[in-house]
This record gives sequence, C-alpha cells and structure tokens, in this order.
Amino acid sequence: MNPLRWVPYVFKQVARHRIRSLLTIAGIGIAMFLFTAVQAMNKGVTAATTATANDTTLVVYREDRYCPATSLLPQDYQSRIESVDGVVSATPMKIVVSNCRTSLDVVTFRGVPKDEFLTERGDSIRIIAGSAEDWKRRTDAALLGETLANRRGLRPGMTFDAAGITAYVAGVLRSDDLQDQNVAYTALEFVQLAGRDQLGIVTQFNVKVQDASMLARVAGDIDETFRTAQEPTATFDEKAFIGRIAEDIVELVGFARWLGLGCLAAVLALVANSIILGVQSRVAEHAVLQTLGYSGRLVAGLIVSEGVVLALLGGGVGAAAAVAVARYGNFALSVEGTSIPIVADAALLAWGLGICGLIGVLAGLVPAWQASRREITECFRAA
Repeated sequence: MNPLRWVPYVFKQVARHRIRSLLTIAGIGIAMFLFTAVQAMNKGVTAATTATANDTTLVVYREDRYCPATSLLPQDYQSRIESVDGVVSATPMKIVVSNCRTSLDVVTFRGVPKDEFLTERGDSIRIIAGSAEDWKRRTDAALLGETLANRRGLRPGMTFDAAGITAYVAGVLRSDDLQDQNVAYTALEFVQLAGRDQLGIVTQFNVKVQDASMLARVAGDIDETFRTAQEPTATFDEKAFIGRIAEDIVELVGFARWLGLGCLAAVLALVANSIILGVQSRVAEHAVLQTLGYSGRLVAGLIVSEGVVLALLGGGVGAAAAVAVARYGNFALSVEGTSIPIVADAALLAWGLGICGLIGVLAGLVPAWQASRREITECFRAA
C-alpha cells in the first residue's frame, strides 16, 4: 500500500483546527529559530577554536597583553623569529580595531607588508571584486573581507571611516580562513602612521612553521629568544590564541547550548500537546476508521505523521529564518581584533529539519500507541 495516499488526510487533520495548529506551528518556529541560532554560533566557535592537523600558524603577541592597542612589538623582531629552526616565514602585522570589546559590528584593520601578504596568502584568498593591483598601487587602499564588505555595504571604489582611519576600498576578498572574512587588509605603514606615528612598531607576528608537529617546540623557542628582551613575547598556535582571547564568548556559547536544549524540549511539548488534544477530539472518528477496516497500526501511523507534519512546518520556518538572518545579516562576534563567525549553511538547515522530524515522531508515539490499542466499543462509549 502506497503511504503517500494518506498525505492529504494527514494535512487535512492538521488544517481542521486551524487556530490550534497555527499556534503550535508558531511556537515551534520560535523555539527552532532560537535553537538554530545557538547552533550557528556554536558551529562558528568550533571552527574558530578547534585545531586541526593542517594548522601551521603561530601568533606571536606581546606577553601579558590582550587588546591590540597594548601589544607593541618592534618590527625588527621579524628577522630573529625567522632565524628560529622550523620557521618558514614571519609576517609583521599592525592591528587597529574600532572597538576592542565584544561586539557584532567591529571593523578590524590589519596592516601587512603587501608583497609578502600576497606571496604567502595568494593561494588561500580570492579577489571577488576589485583588484589586487589597485590595492598594491594605493597607499590608503584596503582589501575587505566579504563579510565585512556585505555588512557595511562597501564596494570597490568607495571610501569608509572606522577607528580613526579613512581607507579606500580596492577590492573584496573571499578566504578559506574565517578570520579573513571580517577584516580590512591595508599597507603596514599606512596603519602604523594612523596609530600615532608608530613606524617600526607592530601588534603581532603571524608565523608559518614547516609542520604542525613543530608548533609547540617553535613557540617555545621564539618565547625563549625574547625572554629577557624589553618586550617579551607570548606565542600560541592560531586556534589557541583565538580561544584565549574569545574565552568569554566561548563560555557564553557553551551556556547557550542549554538554551538550545530547552528549545528542543519546548518543541517536543508543543507537538505532543497538540497531538494529544487532536486524538482526544477524534476518538469516535478513529472508531469509524477501525470499523471500515483501518488497522490499529495504520491509525497510529497517521497520528505520528500528523506530529511530524506539525514539527516540520514550524521547525522548517524557524530554522530557515535563523539561517537567513545569520547568512544575510553577515554577523560575526568580534573581540580584541579576532572574529568568531556565525556559521549558518544548508547543512545546518537540513540538520534542524532532521531534528524536527525526530521530535515529531517522538511526540506522537504515546498518543498513537494509546489510540491503536483502544477497542472500537470503548471508542464509541468515550465519544
């Protein structure tokens, strides 16, 4: 027997009590919106702070400093860092942020040596608007990450002001590195001069090592090199560095997971309540169906299907809305010059729908089991 033939009947049952169904769907939608938003933040935190076997980048920072404005290192540290065994390259970077505190709308300027940057990162970034040649030609030019450009509505040829810096948009880049998506890359000297004439002073060095297995050893060697210097260093692998700076965000998202679980419990309660009320109001109808030859298993299947439809309708709307807001809002949690992206994609939407379908099945099991075991005569007496 083709189960699709019962689909119109299931939708008809959902539509019979429009107000109740709409309220249930709305409640499920709100709960799934919150749950999906929490999962998007959690996915971003995981991507930004979880190290992989392919990570070969270290961040050299000023010891006991946090906000980029307080991390001041001599640029001539570069040659000494590159002399450490296992180091492939060291890129000096001057960082200026519009807001050092946690925020959803921060502009982060990263001043870098342009030629070195393009040579080192040319394979991992793609210019999707404007040109790298225009960026190299102009001193005040900036390459914007795609997320930052979309959030601020910036396009090549425009100028913008942030953190006391006025920059010309030479291009927009897309990168495999999530940190690149929310920053503006400019010439190192341009940012240094904008920061109270700090030529020769940088915020950090991004160091490439030969192999991921060498990260800990090279980090220790770098810090030992500058242990007695006037400006000592603290070196971390890139993911650990982000996790250290964004510790409050990580803890907040960890707490928000409990909110997500609460949302799922609310969805289960809403669907179960709607199905129980529906089953109680259709006791006589189920007796008629059994009289006409419908088996108890088929009646139970129709009830469970009703729960799945309610959960998918409400959950689909809520999850899709959360994914759309996260993707097209171009949000990222930024703190002290680092970004924690809010990652929402089709996979997250599909996962949310799968969760909703499972909740629909679970919510309908008990009332379906009760209805399938009820005798016909008992149904008519109860009606």
